[in-house]
Amino acid sequence: MDKLKFLTAGMPLSIEGKGYKNAFKKLNDLHLDGLEVEFVHGVRINTDSVIDIKQAVSEGFTVTCHGPFYINLNAREPEKVEASVNRILDTARTAKQFGGYSITYHAAFYMGNDKKVVFDRVAKQTEIITNILNEEGNDIFIRPETTGKGTQWGDIEEIVELSTMFDRVLPCVDFSHLHARSGGAYNTYDEFCKVFELIGNKLGNFALENFHAHVAGIEYSAKGEKKHLNLEESDMNYKDLLKAFKTFDVKGVIISESPNIEGDAKLMKEYYLSL
Repeated sequence: MDKLKFLTAGMPLSIEGKGYKNAFKKLNDLHLDGLEVEFVHGVRINTDSVIDIKQAVSEGFTVTCHGPFYINLNAREPEKVEASVNRILDTARTAKQFGGYSITYHAAFYMGNDKKVVFDRVAKQTEIITNILNEEGNDIFIRPETTGKGTQWGDIEEIVELSTMFDRVLPCVDFSHLHARSGGAYNTYDEFCKVFELIGNKLGNFALENFHAHVAGIEYSAKGEKKHLNLEESDMNYKDLLKAFKTFDVKGVIISESPNIEGDAKLMKEYYLSL
């Protein structure tokens, strides 16, 4: 990607009217760069919406997709693993229809299993997913997301390691999840830089030039993530985070997941452009 773009997680809250056509009109008015289509409750979208999103992409907007929450590649029941694989595939296929940049999803839960065992199971299913998409000619980026609780598979090391194994698999780094999962770490300039250094060293400049990040304020406990907050109402050090993005000349997308999605997207974009 040629620059860092700022997107909303879903349609802007201040949209006038309904539908994606109006959503992109509002994004244009706000000088924002696109949105993440939220398939969190299932991959369902009508033909008119696909047409409207495809038109927006042709006009220069960037669109990503978040897969359903009902995904667990480490489920005990084989039918649940198969259903999870299909939900990821459906997300990727739909995103491809309208020219999506990438998809992301929460890949698995540990379910009390050893971390290495879970990693191997996630990797096995990821291989199945990428092989099917390759056979279909679908080259969209597949991005397992860093997760916000210790019960969920997906710390930064696991996500990066998985990404070394497959050509079209790259991280989705949710910096708020990193912060919450660690009990308050990953919130200084140096810590943010270490994330970019890890990704650059393991995956190369390509990963830094095609980045996918989620950012929001976040409330957390010893168990990790509790709920999203607006940036200015949280302890999320977004200014130093954006400075680290600038230092490493990271390109790609930052998606605002705060409750006031477009407000914080604009807040971040304006601060970033001031650096």
